[in-house]
Amino acid sequence: MPADRTTSATLAAMKQRGERIACLTCYDAAFCRVLETAGVDLLLVGDSLGMVLQGQPSTVPVTLDQMVYHTRCVSRVSERVLVVADMPFMTYATPERALATAERLMGEGGATMVKLEGGASVVETVRQLTRFGAPVCAHLGLLPQSVHQIGGYRYQGKDVAGASAIRADAHALQDAGASMLVLECVPAELAATLAAELAIPVIGIGAGNGCDGQVLVLHDMLGLTPGRTPRFSRNFMNGSGSIADAIGGYVAAVRSGTFPGPEQTLF
Repeated sequence: MPADRTTSATLAAMKQRGERIACLTCYDAAFCRVLETAGVDLLLVGDSLGMVLQGQPSTVPVTLDQMVYHTRCVSRVSERVLVVADMPFMTYATPERALATAERLMGEGGATMVKLEGGASVVETVRQLTRFGAPVCAHLGLLPQSVHQIGGYRYQGKDVAGASAIRADAHALQDAGASMLVLECVPAELAATLAAELAIPVIGIGAGNGCDGQVLVLHDMLGLTPGRTPRFSRNFMNGSGSIADAIGGYVAAVRSGTFPGPEQTLF
């Protein structure tokens, strides 16, 4: 591993120094090169590719073979950033399945961290993965793989009970060995509280600017998503002369704390 390669320890040190972490999704080699040059710290090979690349209605149909393929496309040319790969729907239903999934995403795909969704139900899975050397990014709040269960893409943790459950799950996941946490579509106050409480970096998406970093779907922030884009996103191509300039603008806005602003903070 190159000496300047970003690792989970690098991101933890950034949190300690108060440096905000800039993340974006990435699904191919061409964008990987552009994103690295622009200074993005972490690339998420997200199962969001099902929606933005395949035209699927949700992330649920994405397969492990597809995730391994796209992760390898990114990791093959990555020289510096941390490459995180999503575990697809039901491929971590048990700790044993999760180990097999991580083996493929990291061994064949070249990921340097895997990401899974859920709270108490996946704590033992996180413990098992980290026990065998697989770094884990947890994901709480809105869980895209569970949209059929929760009835759509809705903000989570808006009441006391919901916020308390997310907070308890976050601490349990950290204690189980998670290296990082993504909080999606939760109130900004809750996200800021967790970022202050947890030792691990907290990356927000639709969670206000009190997090340790931000992540967006690449196609959303470049204005490539047809129809209505999430209200917590911003089209960074507006006023930019090129894709590289737009991505650089996103990185600068995350670093300075100007993104997300009040207009992207819903709760």
